[in-house]
Amino acid sequence: MNYFPEYILTAIDYYRPGGIVMVLILVVSLWMWVLIIDRILFFSNANKRDLGVKEAVALLKKNSKGLTGSGSCINMMKGFLQERTGDPLLDKKILEQYAIKEEKALKSSLQLITVLAATAPMMGLLGTVTGMVSTFDVIALFGTGNARALSGGISEALITTQSGLLAGIPGLFMSRLLKYKSEKMSRRFKIMVMALTRNL
Repeated sequence: MNYFPEYILTAIDYYRPGGIVMVLILVVSLWMWVLIIDRILFFSNANKRDLGVKEAVALLKKNSKGLTGSGSCINMMKGFLQERTGDPLLDKKILEQYAIKEEKALKSSLQLITVLAATAPMMGLLGTVTGMVSTFDVIALFGTGNARALSGGISEALITTQSGLLAGIPGLFMSRLLKYKSEKMSRRFKIMVMALTRNL
């Protein structure tokens, strides 16, 4: 009795010739997509009901400390208003520190996503090499007459290459998209810090 749907068993049979390299590609791919989904959710929450520049300036003038929400700009303002001293120079440094802290949170995991996306095709290439080595070993032992034995090494070479590219190309695209969102929000922080500094 099979406990898995037929399409899962079919996929396992298809990718089995990839061997250990296929397992490594799968691990890298899953790790990468967990990080991508985490960043997508983070940016979605960071933009949801977050503060605009005018709202932040108004809150600064009121010295409002009862902020609620979890947006990046809200987090920055909450921390700053709690530690505000009244000294413009010191307050500017405090504000910049909170802005830097939130900017670091924006960039978290982005470099790792890019590295993982670039690693997957390299692992696919490794599978290509090991598959071709297996093929040449078979040729050395049996010549070119044993088609079944030759097909194992060729399958490993092609399947791992295909899987590495399938994992890497979307990953690189998503890493670029997330980097763009991070840079956009970072510019927003800089504009907000400048506006708030003028009103300290």
